[in-house]
Amino acid sequence: MYLGLDLGTSGVKAMLIDEGQRIIGSASAALEVSRPLPGWSEQDPSGWTRATEDAVGTLSATHPQALAAVRGIGLSGQMHGATLLDAQDAVLRPCILWNDTRSFREAAALDSDPQFRALTGNIVFPGFTAPKLAWVRENEPEIFAKVRWVLLPKDYLRLWLTGEHISEMSDSAGTAWLDTGHRKWSESLLAATRLEERHMPTLVEGTEGAGMLRPELASRWGMGANVVVAGGAGDNAASACGMGTVREGQAFVSLGTSGVLFAANARYLPNPESAVHAFCHALPNTWHQMGVILSATDALNWHSGITNRSAAELTGELGDMLSSPGSVTFLPYLSGERTPHNDAAIRGVFAGLGHESSRAALTQAVLEGVSFAIRDSLEALSAAGTSLARVTAIGGGSRSRYWLKSIATALNLPVDLPADGDFGAAFGAARLGLIAATGADPIATCTAPETAETIEPEVSLVPAYEEAYRRYRRLYPAIKGATIQSSRGV
Repeated sequence: MYLGLDLGTSGVKAMLIDEGQRIIGSASAALEVSRPLPGWSEQDPSGWTRATEDAVGTLSATHPQALAAVRGIGLSGQMHGATLLDAQDAVLRPCILWNDTRSFREAAALDSDPQFRALTGNIVFPGFTAPKLAWVRENEPEIFAKVRWVLLPKDYLRLWLTGEHISEMSDSAGTAWLDTGHRKWSESLLAATRLEERHMPTLVEGTEGAGMLRPELASRWGMGANVVVAGGAGDNAASACGMGTVREGQAFVSLGTSGVLFAANARYLPNPESAVHAFCHALPNTWHQMGVILSATDALNWHSGITNRSAAELTGELGDMLSSPGSVTFLPYLSGERTPHNDAAIRGVFAGLGHESSRAALTQAVLEGVSFAIRDSLEALSAAGTSLARVTAIGGGSRSRYWLKSIATALNLPVDLPADGDFGAAFGAARLGLIAATGADPIATCTAPETAETIEPEVSLVPAYEEAYRRYRRLYPAIKGATIQSSRGV
């Protein structure tokens, strides 16, 4: 048996699979996000360990024999978070999360140093880890002075599980300290933020062993001795392992809290000017590119809160038949945007509102706005040298057929839906645990699920969507500088 642990923003998910990769059981536990100031987003790392205890404890109660047979554990985690520890491994402050934009000035300063883009292959985004440390140095110098270890969220979980300070390539590529092409820490980039390699965890590949489960935890959960913990992956690379998106040309679109267009690459293809992320994949000698938007289902959930209607009710009002874009355009920049703008200060907007604009019209605009933001990522990937013939849809937003039709038509690409099953980050993490424990071939292990259905673009609406996309593209420069974010935040 093999256990996957996915540390997300809103919860921890634990999944058990057997040697045939059949899902035996899963359990989840919720997490809370603290937003003490506008633009800030933090979590207490002790919540991660409590949620993991709860999730694995549930599996221990419901599947004790399967859990007792676990040989390997894989980890997946939300990326970019700055978890700061002292020399005794005590947490110095709440973790600054991926969607925290307070360090946008520090990010711009680091990005102006040419070595960052040259070595990392990426823009230094405010959500990345390095500018967060620069912010802490400037604003919380007493904490910065005590920093002995900087860990990513899942690697703090690993420390609790194994006692080891270890990370892997895919997650570490999102720090802005990794020489991504050579898959190693860069001393010069660390020095730019007044850190050294001694502050960083040891690096392994995601498929390699990265510590053994501590005996006290194994005993508490009814597990045996010598359970290996794999290097694991950042959440998107783990999802790619779960979806089998590991070969050149394979791609998926993820409609989660954030939105991701992810393409696997057999070689390193950086193009930071396109605002596409070029990261190491979880498998050795592979890389990937990502276009990332900060608000995907988050935009629909915001609209749900404003209208006091559930997301399912809102999308249900649209029916299943795709409509031509209306007069209302929505920019989903509720927390700023990464691809393609790298703008932490921009905020969302509805444009084209009239007396006739109904709740359904606004819902349609929200879905279209996210679809067009993903189209922006497709254009950015194309500029970075990646051409896609189709994508697979995953994430909570993929349950809306209307939204899938909108995305297929906005991208003018077929969108595949995988067969029923959970092929997300927890499943990908479990696969990495299997590989680390058994030495199985990574490519042969990380296969794609069967396609249950393909959503084709609505050919008759492609011209209308193209026109609406051009209108969408004109809005950003028109409102840049006109939206205001509190000075207490970004």
